[in-house]
Amino acid sequence: MPEPQEVPVYDLVGVGFGPSNLALAIAVTEHNAGGGEAVTAHFLERQPRFGWHRGMLLDNATMQVSFLKDLVTMRNPASEFSFLSYLHSQGRLVDFINHKNLFPLRIEFHDYLEWSAAKVDDLVSYDREVAGITPVPGEEALFDVRTTDGQVLRARNVVFGTGLRPNLPEGVTVSDRIWHNHQLLHRIDKVSDPERCIVVGAGQSAAEVTAFLHDKFPRAEVCSVFARYGYSPSDDSSFANRIFDPEAVDAFYTAPEDVKRRLMDYHGNTNYSAVDLDLIDDLYRRVYREKVQGVQRLRIFNACRAIDVTETESGVRMAIESLTTGEKTVLDADLVVYSTGYRPADPTSLLGELAAKCRRDEQGRLRIERDYRLVTPDVKAGLYLQGGTEHSHGITSSLLSNTAVRVGEILRSILDRREPSLDWPAEYAVSGVKAEEWA
Repeated sequence: MPEPQEVPVYDLVGVGFGPSNLALAIAVTEHNAGGGEAVTAHFLERQPRFGWHRGMLLDNATMQVSFLKDLVTMRNPASEFSFLSYLHSQGRLVDFINHKNLFPLRIEFHDYLEWSAAKVDDLVSYDREVAGITPVPGEEALFDVRTTDGQVLRARNVVFGTGLRPNLPEGVTVSDRIWHNHQLLHRIDKVSDPERCIVVGAGQSAAEVTAFLHDKFPRAEVCSVFARYGYSPSDDSSFANRIFDPEAVDAFYTAPEDVKRRLMDYHGNTNYSAVDLDLIDDLYRRVYREKVQGVQRLRIFNACRAIDVTETESGVRMAIESLTTGEKTVLDADLVVYSTGYRPADPTSLLGELAAKCRRDEQGRLRIERDYRLVTPDVKAGLYLQGGTEHSHGITSSLLSNTAVRVGEILRSILDRREPSLDWPAEYAVSGVKAEEWA
């Protein structure tokens, strides 16, 4: 009779390894290096390597958040995982200081994330997709985390950091000629000499894609379609930015529901459907220059919506309706890019029977404790969310601004809730199998 499979047991298993769970892996590493009670952790990532919005790593795009809001600085300014430590390791610290800029290039920040991920790669298994999470029979405080290739990890806590999913309007299907903008750089090289491209959306990504296509295809017409009258500038003023402060999470969490709604309405333009003013000015200069030259290649369909999109033998046909007059314009294009944002991944899709044990509010939203733990009175093991908590914790739910602080709070919660009887040595699973032997 074959021996039963030995299952590694961890204090926490992370589902996904984007910036949020990478920051948590760093927090665990620093905690264990500090000599306190060790935390065992492992992370599962379905991608074959670390990557964060690779399809939008445009050469000249910059971050919209200060480099000081990196993976660690707000939690531990002395961390060796800081963006400044990265710059020093690359020999660019002096150059960056002389640049006098708080906002690094997006490709540079992504390189920082990859550099950080490489330093904790013993804690992550890539190319491993989670298929489901189930309670361990007879064990109230443990989950089994199963991957699609049949591997199992046993966890006292699971932390979801699965990021966001591309949002497309109802009825729109991705094809060779219709994409969401997150696929831009993965697909654009297959497009040759288009006559017309259409970009749908009013936010930062939509504006970036519009400028990118306008530059890349100098003979093509690029049409930007959005419901607003014009691109709206993002509010990054000092007082408005306080909505991203760690203390703002406390204030939001305890606020009445009507106040939460008002705060989101007041400050949505710090993040949603908002564009850097420099990029807005750049696009306006392009439109004006082309009017002067008498050749209009960049067309703005403002206060409009796409009401019908169909593929033809030669391309894509889109009907655009003016919201003010009802007038309809039909455009034939070679490419349509939807820059229509993202939506949080639903963690309950992986929970099976556990999903019914997650409490919800009157609006059907998951109830989440202040420490980002799902409210599950009948389940002793912990389920934590990094993202999808906007309704409870505010606008920083899935943003970098509060990541370093958030992971510190999650780790502290796990430590505070841990029973002394479960404190096994950091490097061993319950079966005596070392964690790295599984990974």
